[in-house]
Amino acid sequence: MGQTLTEIAQTLRDANKKVQLIYAFNGTGKTRLSREFKALIAPTDANAAEGEQEQNESIGRILYYNAFTEDLFYWDNDLEAVSDTDAIRKLKIHPNSFTDWVLAEQGQDANIIAHFQRYTNDKLTPRFNEHYNEISFSIDGGNDGNVENIKISKGEESCLIWCIFYSLLKQVVEVLNQPEPAERETNRFNDLEYVFIDDPVSSLDDNHLIELAVNIAELIKSSPSNLHYIITTHNPLFINVLINEIGNKICYMLDKQDDGTYELKEKKGDSNKSFSYHLYLKHIIEEAITTNSIQKYHFILLRNLYEKTANFLGYPQWSELLPDDKKVYYNRIIQFTSHSTLSNEVVPEPTEPEKQVVKFLLDHLVNNNYYKEEQNGTV
Repeated sequence: MGQTLTEIAQTLRDANKKVQLIYAFNGTGKTRLSREFKALIAPTDANAAEGEQEQNESIGRILYYNAFTEDLFYWDNDLEAVSDTDAIRKLKIHPNSFTDWVLAEQGQDANIIAHFQRYTNDKLTPRFNEHYNEISFSIDGGNDGNVENIKISKGEESCLIWCIFYSLLKQVVEVLNQPEPAERETNRFNDLEYVFIDDPVSSLDDNHLIELAVNIAELIKSSPSNLHYIITTHNPLFINVLINEIGNKICYMLDKQDDGTYELKEKKGDSNKSFSYHLYLKHIIEEAITTNSIQKYHFILLRNLYEKTANFLGYPQWSELLPDDKKVYYNRIIQFTSHSTLSNEVVPEPTEPEKQVVKFLLDHLVNNNYYKEEQNGTV
């Protein structure tokens, strides 16, 4: 029987584990789970104004990063400028104690810029104004000089916001690692028990995503034992690196049921590692499709990818992931092609229709709720 997100939040709290890693497809409810967990751990004063609630959410027993964190930032595109080249575009920050402490009090702007450039582009530079409520951006154009007041992409914006949060979290861990509360530089984090991180940066390439996961894992391992982490993601590579770096033997999968309830499935052992193999198989097949070099063995790899995905998701048969309208048809094609034994059946070059089947079935696996990679909309 399924549970509500509130009940799952209670399960996570009652587990009392140092780190809990949760994989879920986009649209399942990861961000809503983070809100339910926050409401459970630190209920907001119902009499407080909405702006005041958002301002105080990152203080107290829980610190969290999710899609709502980005709502603290908004663009001023200078629409009244005479021309596009004259426009002074700025990323503005709603007044809040979260960024005030990181920027104005702790002076973390230099570290934030360094983190941001490491994950994106070392020629792209954010600049904070003296009041730390506006950020402008420039890019080094080489011999042509700097291009000022540019508007960065949504992915770069998300990365910058994450870097601000990450810099805060590093400071928090340093503060709490001082065992004597009276000797800490601030007492505002003395009650902190939980850090909830929901899909930190989904726009990074694989190399930077691995680096990000390693950095988070190092921070977790350096944290005091009474600081608990819950991390949710839709990215298989990200969770696989975290599993290996932190040494967790168990992770969870959040699944939404047809009746609107949820199930938190425990995953143990090799099932946690299967996503890294997923990425390898997927890369090999995609490369063959792109270069039009599909061979018979790619059907074997495609079946293997379906088998690994079905195993992780808990389906008894890999064929259950095939398109419903032609499940039997595609099952026969993969079975026959990947298990051919007669000499006249072993043809090095598949036919064009067979190549299209490989592309279609890989797209089906990636673009449906079996193996979703791109973050579309609000979760």
